Amino acid sequence: MQAIIFTGIQASGKSTFYKNHFFNTHVRISMDLLNTRNKEKQFLETCFNTNAKFVVDNTNPSKTDREKYIKWAKENSYEVIGYYFSTTIKEALQRNNLREGKEKIPEVGVRSCYRKMEIPSLSEGFDKLYFVKMKDDGFTIEDWKDEV
Repeated sequence: MQAIIFTGIQASGKSTFYKNHFFNTHVRISMDLLNTRNKEKQFLETCFNTNAKFVVDNTNPSKTDREKYIKWAKENSYEVIGYYFSTTIKEALQRNNLREGKEKIPEVGVRSCYRKMEIPSLSEGFDKLYFVKMKDDGFTIEDWKDEV
């Protein structure tokens, strides 16, 4: 089974990438949808109990944020794949400003997440790691290079 963990600030393309690449094959675990860590835990437990593939579609800016998902997935014999969504703060704020309602994140929140961002590493326990960048016509996906 497969656990996919996204890492990237708000408006870096994570949810769009999920819809384009994993909507039909993986359960989406997202605090935007679930609102509480308890619900998130219940959804993850259900995925593990049913051997369902899933994507953690959260910002996961720090190694500590990612660690719990990696540990739990490994304990359940899942392959752990990471996708790091690279963007500049300027690009993310421009995309965020196009959002409406509760989808639009206050600028201070985007900047705070950007400051906390720790670029992931294979040494965290990922089996595979990819570098993703939004382009006008979609996304580019590259194999991981530790010297990003």
